[in-house]
Amino acid sequence: MKKSSNLSKGSYKILKFLCLSPSVRSSEETKPSDETSGAPPVETSDVQTAPTTPHRGMVQDIASQPRRFSFNELRLATRNFRREDLLGMGGFGPVYKGWINESGTSPVKPGTGLAVAVKILNRYGVQGHREWLAEVHFLRNLHHQNLVKLVGYCMEGHQRLIVYEFMARGSLENHLFRSVVLPWCTRIRIALGAAQGLAYLHEEAQKPIIYRDFKASNILLDADYNAKLSDFGLARDGPEGDQTHVSTRVMGTYGYAAPEYVMTGHLTMKSDVYSFGVVLLEILSGRKAMDKSQRMGEHNLVSWAKPYLGDKHHFWLLIDPRLRGKFSKKGALKCTEIASLCLRKNPKLRPQMSEIVEMLMRLPSTSEFRDADDNSNSNNVEAKDKYVAGNLYSPTGPNASPSSYTLSNKQKGKRPVRS
Repeated sequence: MKKSSNLSKGSYKILKFLCLSPSVRSSEETKPSDETSGAPPVETSDVQTAPTTPHRGMVQDIASQPRRFSFNELRLATRNFRREDLLGMGGFGPVYKGWINESGTSPVKPGTGLAVAVKILNRYGVQGHREWLAEVHFLRNLHHQNLVKLVGYCMEGHQRLIVYEFMARGSLENHLFRSVVLPWCTRIRIALGAAQGLAYLHEEAQKPIIYRDFKASNILLDADYNAKLSDFGLARDGPEGDQTHVSTRVMGTYGYAAPEYVMTGHLTMKSDVYSFGVVLLEILSGRKAMDKSQRMGEHNLVSWAKPYLGDKHHFWLLIDPRLRGKFSKKGALKCTEIASLCLRKNPKLRPQMSEIVEMLMRLPSTSEFRDADDNSNSNNVEAKDKYVAGNLYSPTGPNASPSSYTLSNKQKGKRPVRS
């Protein structure tokens, strides 16, 4: 029997104070050559994050499982939060790599045992204690192959930490916008895995869950490029019974949030579907949802892409030119059609995530491109593995989005010319 993912009334209050803000990501961290200790974790602030004593019922709920670590255990597991083990920064705070016993009972010698990611609440971060509480509560009740696994947490004094399984390939964002090109078949597999994760939240969990912050940086990849959703601090229960939506303060990341949600604060599962459409466009094009480095009028990915979505004569204008034609033409056309359905203005006309999963699973086979893609990229990708794992949660390298194109009337139907 599936565990309940329902939040208590106190949980609604926990999430109600959220406000719209972009994700906080750091640039690449410069690692010191001989430093034994990095910056210590930052304590929460009573002023910014509301009471440090959480809702008693919810604390008892999350305390039953998974493991509750002491702060000292996690300090030892991360080698006193060394900068060499800093994976990146998020709205929550810094994330470090650590090692624990397979049983999760105590720290072990670095490089042995089970690798984990340890996220520390930052009092100056976008997210706070209440989001920490919501994230732990949701992840302990939700179990699916496309959701990141919660290993444990720490709630000691003012300290708030979360321990996750370590995702060796980092985030999808880390791969899409780098110089090393992600192969077509891998992109589609990632899209399918992420879609399956959302479908589980919407339709398979005992209570419907709205993820509310679906974006490339929240899709983490394991060693085999299997996609898993992470960061549930903004998630909340979906509408039930006669309810058509959930009214809430607008929160999310600009460029991904559904327009009707931004305008009205009415949140539904179809809000997540819109966000999936944006990420699918990023996967297809190699462009960011919002990118001011693009030509004037092309900063917003959705606005730029809409004229070509589902157009069998011009859909290829949306495909990442770095793939150099190594993609399924029928599959790419179908993907643009799926994105078009997800991005419909009327949320009622958008498909359910289970329908999107079915459409992605019916895509024409891309096996003919697999060998060529793997051979042309394997050396470069493997050479970057250590680099990617060391920057798990932050985008790295220069902006690798494709150059802008100019399409004149004479060029319509032909490959555009780089400007």
